[in-house]
Amino acid sequence: MKPHLLKVATGPTNSFSVRQNMIPYMNNRWHFHPEVELIHFHKGSGMQFVGDSIMRFGPDDVVLVGANLPHYWRFDDKYLYDVNNTVAYTTTIHFTENFWGDRFLNLPENKQVKALLDKAKRGILINGRAAKTVSKLMGKAYQATGAHRMIILMKCLVVIAEETDLTLLSSIGFQAELSDTENERINAIYEHTLSCFQRKIQLDEIAEIAGMTPNSFCRYFKERTGKTYSQFLTEIRIGFACKLIIDNKMSIKQLCFESGFNNFSCFHKNFKQIVGTTPQGYQKEYLRAEA
Repeated sequence: MKPHLLKVATGPTNSFSVRQNMIPYMNNRWHFHPEVELIHFHKGSGMQFVGDSIMRFGPDDVVLVGANLPHYWRFDDKYLYDVNNTVAYTTTIHFTENFWGDRFLNLPENKQVKALLDKAKRGILINGRAAKTVSKLMGKAYQATGAHRMIILMKCLVVIAEETDLTLLSSIGFQAELSDTENERINAIYEHTLSCFQRKIQLDEIAEIAGMTPNSFCRYFKERTGKTYSQFLTEIRIGFACKLIIDNKMSIKQLCFESGFNNFSCFHKNFKQIVGTTPQGYQKEYLRAEA
């Protein structure tokens, strides 16, 4: 998969970037950059692509994305088209691994932080108390200036490094080709899939979007993502089903068909395989966590 190279701007008085966005389509494409990215989602939800990982993201999620790891935050349509005044809101920190200087991370005191940044090359979802602590620190970093901002960023990394409840996102074998020559093609595939996954997508149809024959498309997609297009589509549908379960506005059988499946047993099998529990079990776990 060949993502788009994004250039992250920093001001003349700053060595790294801290910004807040209320624009859900900001960098709304498959991209990478040499900076490490730490993002907190205050408001908004959608599909998260980090390396070869596909899952839902939502409010209060905190994710650390390592240098040059392709990623894509695709907000749900209601945020993109301002349905009922819905608002997306994020705080993002971008920094290069050596902005402190080439020797800083090699200091013995920073062994834990250096190991974290190596681990972040797979993408990390921060869970539990650490997520809450880091999100508060990121808010302080946005307000801070000078050395105080650097100290707060370091605190964020130390909190994450000391947390045991972390979820690695991308598989250890994922390697992206960082040329952007295929950028438009892969984004067209993503956009069409995300727009149409609730109905049956024929192989001929998606191959035409990619400008390929069906056989060539299958080889192309597997080579660049490490998974078949069918697997990719199923993961998107299961991610959407998780959203519908959390919304709790329809029965499990109803949301099965709403998510693009036309067979309940197939939906049940794929859900358990991908999520690790049944749809009913997932719903109970969520309701218990909310209680």
